[in-house]
Amino acid sequence: MKITGKDLISMGYRQGKWFKEALETANKQRLIGEQLKTFLDAAAPTIIDPHEEPVAYHLNIKAESEEEAANVESVKNTMHGLMKTPTVINGAVMPDACPTGSPGQIPVGGIVVTKDAIHPAMHSADVCCSVMMTSFGHVDPKKVLDQAQKITHFGGGGREDLFDLPEYLQKRIKGNYYLKSKKSLQLAKTHLGTQGDGNHFLYVGFSEDTGETIMVTHHGSRGFGANLYKQGMQAAEKFRKEISPQTLKANAWIPYSHPQGQEYWEALQIVRAWTKLNHEVLHQKTCSELSVDPYDRFWNEHNFVFKDGDEFYHAKGATPLDDKFVPDSKDGLRLVPLNMSEPILVVKGETTENNLGFAPHGAGRDISRTAHIRKKVGKTITEIFMEETVGIDARFFSGHIDISELPSAYKNAQNVQDQMKEFGLGEVVDKILPYGCIMAGDWKIDAPWRRRR
Repeated sequence: MKITGKDLISMGYRQGKWFKEALETANKQRLIGEQLKTFLDAAAPTIIDPHEEPVAYHLNIKAESEEEAANVESVKNTMHGLMKTPTVINGAVMPDACPTGSPGQIPVGGIVVTKDAIHPAMHSADVCCSVMMTSFGHVDPKKVLDQAQKITHFGGGGREDLFDLPEYLQKRIKGNYYLKSKKSLQLAKTHLGTQGDGNHFLYVGFSEDTGETIMVTHHGSRGFGANLYKQGMQAAEKFRKEISPQTLKANAWIPYSHPQGQEYWEALQIVRAWTKLNHEVLHQKTCSELSVDPYDRFWNEHNFVFKDGDEFYHAKGATPLDDKFVPDSKDGLRLVPLNMSEPILVVKGETTENNLGFAPHGAGRDISRTAHIRKKVGKTITEIFMEETVGIDARFFSGHIDISELPSAYKNAQNVQDQMKEFGLGEVVDKILPYGCIMAGDWKIDAPWRRRR
């Protein structure tokens, strides 16, 4: 008698793609009774259920106001669900933490350590969001900001007029399982030299230590990385359905021990290389136009996955302090921006039990962009802008002010710095004092789909 899928279900096995191959083998070998059960037990995928109780994590944050208290409770609530994910072995929360998405998803400012598992949603669509600095020496900062504004590009979409994607990077992209599509390569080409929108910026200031003029850019891998994220989430969901259907969809993972996991890890490294280049082309072009050789330059990502043996550190908005996470580290120095009117911190530090080798990635938010905008009702956009940008040359690339990116939209910068010191989250060794900043602004007002044909 031929065995069917209904027979396997009646025997208590969970239906999945493994049924097809198992049925073919069982029927070919005419397995019955104990022989059949022994075979099916070996062929069936191991189902991994979430932890009954959340894995303990380190809470490096405290509330300094009523709004912050509500935010901290929301962070703890989402971490409670997140830390039940079956691959998770450790975690931490930084002082700039705030939840994103539904409960159980990693918050901004969260670090989650997993075993043999890469979780795409834990690095998010903004893969390898990062910061890079270049010192221009003792050059007029206005000249740097003016020249950089001519070169950079904020807002949606890409460009095709300034930078070429190197052949070596194209070759790596074409050779990767997740990145080899025409769409992926086109995004890698056209989004090179662009910075996107939201909280991404181009900042010019002075080193408090040396007085040198320094430019800092902040952006991720744009559409190129977002496309990888989409592919990764699709792959992770297939694994989740097969091996851990009770895990939240947002926390699906790709096992690193599987060839798809190793290909995904390689794809992340390619995206990292692309993102570093995306910073470099803007910095180097600005240097060239001003006839300046860079005095110094370094960078670090703060939205990525870091590997240590078979453990994967997912940092959703957290700066790696430990050099083992940063293969191109420059003297152990890292950048932590706060807001456009505050210094960018230059920090270094060591791994401790509670920081897991990480520092905050910025000031973070206590309330959403929309809630912040509602708080400003009664004042004009221009009035708010003038009040909050006194003493700095603040610009919006689109020409439209985005009040959800002005300083008051973020947590109190001094509180974040105080908590960094209290929890041992990196030592500040220099500050880049603000001169001016460029951000996208509300570019959607003039978005292509709003324009009349």
